[in-house]
Amino acid sequence: MSRMVGVDVGGTFTDVFVLDEAAGKASVAKVPTTRPDQSGGFLDGISREVSDKSELSVVVHGTTAGTNALLERKGARIGVITTAGLRDVLEMRRRDRPRTWGLRGDFDPVVPRALRLEVPERTLADGTIRTQVDLDAVRAAGQQLIDDGCLAVAVLFANAYANPENETRAVAALREIWPNAHVSASSEILPEIREFERFSTTALNAYLQPEVSGYLTRLDGALRDAGFGGEFMIVQSNGGVMPVDEASRMPIRTALSGPAAGVIAAGYIATSAGFPDVITGDMGGTSFDVSLIAGGETVLSPQTSIDFGMVVRSPMIEITTIGAGGGSIAWVDKGGLLNIGPESAGSTPGPVAYGQGNDRPTVTDANVVLGRIDPENPIGGKLERLDVKAACHAIETHVGEKLGLDLEQAAEAILRVANSRMAGAIRLVSIERGFDPKRFAFMPFGGGGALHAGAMLDDVGLGRALVPRYPGVTSALGCVIADMRQDFVQTVNAMLEGLDTTRLARVMQDHVDRGMALLDAAQTRFEARETGFALDMAYLGQTHTVSVPLPVTVENGTVIPPTETQIAEAFDATYREAYGRLLKDGVRRVMNLRSAVTGKRPKFDLTTLAPESGTVEAAQKGSRRVHFGNQWHDTAIYTRLALPVGAVIDGPAILEQPDTTVLIEPGLRGEVDRFGNTIITRVED
Repeated sequence: MSRMVGVDVGGTFTDVFVLDEAAGKASVAKVPTTRPDQSGGFLDGISREVSDKSELSVVVHGTTAGTNALLERKGARIGVITTAGLRDVLEMRRRDRPRTWGLRGDFDPVVPRALRLEVPERTLADGTIRTQVDLDAVRAAGQQLIDDGCLAVAVLFANAYANPENETRAVAALREIWPNAHVSASSEILPEIREFERFSTTALNAYLQPEVSGYLTRLDGALRDAGFGGEFMIVQSNGGVMPVDEASRMPIRTALSGPAAGVIAAGYIATSAGFPDVITGDMGGTSFDVSLIAGGETVLSPQTSIDFGMVVRSPMIEITTIGAGGGSIAWVDKGGLLNIGPESAGSTPGPVAYGQGNDRPTVTDANVVLGRIDPENPIGGKLERLDVKAACHAIETHVGEKLGLDLEQAAEAILRVANSRMAGAIRLVSIERGFDPKRFAFMPFGGGGALHAGAMLDDVGLGRALVPRYPGVTSALGCVIADMRQDFVQTVNAMLEGLDTTRLARVMQDHVDRGMALLDAAQTRFEARETGFALDMAYLGQTHTVSVPLPVTVENGTVIPPTETQIAEAFDATYREAYGRLLKDGVRRVMNLRSAVTGKRPKFDLTTLAPESGTVEAAQKGSRRVHFGNQWHDTAIYTRLALPVGAVIDGPAILEQPDTTVLIEPGLRGEVDRFGNTIITRVED
């Protein structure tokens, strides 16, 4: 069993990447995503490339099931059992509002107030139990929630991070009567100070459990029935992978699973190609996801808001998402302004050119009308051809007539607005955070990203673009190479002076033991195992913390903790780097310990993706008229996968392949590197 499969399910397409390690070959498939049950497209995509599932050693899945359930508010009916007096924490949040200005703002938490029940119990902030939990009240509340049709329950007790005893006893009592395994405890999900964030993360975990665990169980069962005997793993939002049973227990960690896999792949591909500084742009059918990689390292955010009031406190790759995908709908508002998205035509009915019932123009329709997408060879394999006439009519009716533009001007306007929105997202993660875009390469992927690479170079001032060998399935490739990773957190909440380093060492050791046990249980082979530790620290009186990497060694599984002096030196170095100075006589405070245990999975040689032979002349399949700016150009069309290493293509040109289309605009040049990537630069460069 030497074949590995990565599957990324997006809003429009399901992408499959199959790696045969023994033969050193890879293959890809792209099929429409099935709704409402995404497992149909998942299994269909694998079957396109692998007939005998027993040949597979590993299947790794990047899923949007959790993301979609949160964004669309389609999670389960759940209940909350909490400490008396804390019933409304989820609704009060941080006293913020959906709209900053104005006196009104509506917000409905994922748990209605009638399903948030209080029980007698109290643990103080120092871990002392003032009031023992009333287990009879817990059982009665649990039965009431069952009778009310709740499919999952979250137990949210005050200060459970400091001492989980009351919460642990309540959960044990609940699990005796609850009809399924969907009981989430805040001390298990997030043993960290900050009441609302802990409550929100745990409640959202319960909200997702029935949907995500049911989906993953169906997939696992279908794979086993088809003869699969290997390991089925899920990509986490932090860019690592975890076993399917762990994902079913903690689905909140998959909230940005699919986009995270793409960033992991992009980092590996770009660094291998000699570009450690890269900005990724994943353009699918619904969204455009942007992330920055500096020095080959992705940026992890400790907290993310999926939507207003839906806060997830869990390490996630920092990704900025806007509604500017290929299926994003173009519309003119009452003031006569052209807008793109956030509404999307998705996979069903899809763009107007798909001929499946939509009559409102999308970004893809604009690319079709301007000749940038071949209507005779649509990606995905579902459609035989695209309806250009219908796309023209939709753009003229909904954009051209309203703005007084002819067909080409209207289509160009749609792309200009879409490109402007995408450029804004790139500036947000680069210029506005102090990074010079000139030293970064732009890596477009997803089904539509490579059509807009030239526009991003011009609008943002990026140095070059790097189009990977299989941009349409890059996230699926990321599933195959992602490491197995487990993150832990525990609140310490103590002054550095006099810190109990023995207790800190015990917590570190517990994290390492649990992480290593997870790696030991995996069927995957690891090239190495790594541990990392950091403390959230601040000066006394400060609200915001800095993340302080710790100089910790682990020998034969045993943690050798840092001394108080080493921690102080590490904090001073981190704080000075962040703020340029230290506070005189400031008292240092340790808030949280964060640990990560990573199993480094083997990476395959990207040169296996490179073309074996061929010539530029043989790869050219013809030409067609394509619109750029304000005129039509005769544009050479190439079969991209047939271009040899070292091939140089001057724009205007189009490189076509089954999973995407690469556009090289006038004034740009594309060159195929030794991995089969296409490097796009300005001709004058």
